[in-house]
Amino acid sequence: MTPPPARPAEQRKQDTLHRLEHDQDAWVATAEVDGGVPYLVPLSFLWNGSTLLLATPTNSQTGRNLRMTGRARIGIGPTRDVVMIEGTVDTLVAPAQLPPEEADRFAAKTGFDPRRLTTPYLYFRVRPDRVQAWREAGELDGRELMRDGKWLVAD
Repeated sequence: MTPPPARPAEQRKQDTLHRLEHDQDAWVATAEVDGGVPYLVPLSFLWNGSTLLLATPTNSQTGRNLRMTGRARIGIGPTRDVVMIEGTVDTLVAPAQLPPEEADRFAAKTGFDPRRLTTPYLYFRVRPDRVQAWREAGELDGRELMRDGKWLVAD
């Protein structure tokens, strides 16, 4: 089977933005402050055009790691059409800090509303520092679309 031809960088960026706007779930990897064992969980997200919004229980391993390190690595999409994001995390100390309209958008997109649960949850905002996207081995070269929080490809 012949893999599809590599997409130009502009198309990869557009496909990445489409995935961010339309997908709802991602794999989120964190680690402890001392670089301990990596921890990987599936979480739903909302993209607002510049950050991803996540929610997880306050006392979960992921919640603790996000608060303590302020870093996450996120994988979106299948392995043969993946978007990888490394980002800086801001913790919203209480769900009440999130504007109700944004919490409503998160709930509508993901089908999940942490505000309605008895388990304490926190929202986390992830600012991408690095974004990579590729399909198949033919797109490994040029997979980096964002570095240091700046898109390398124009709109």
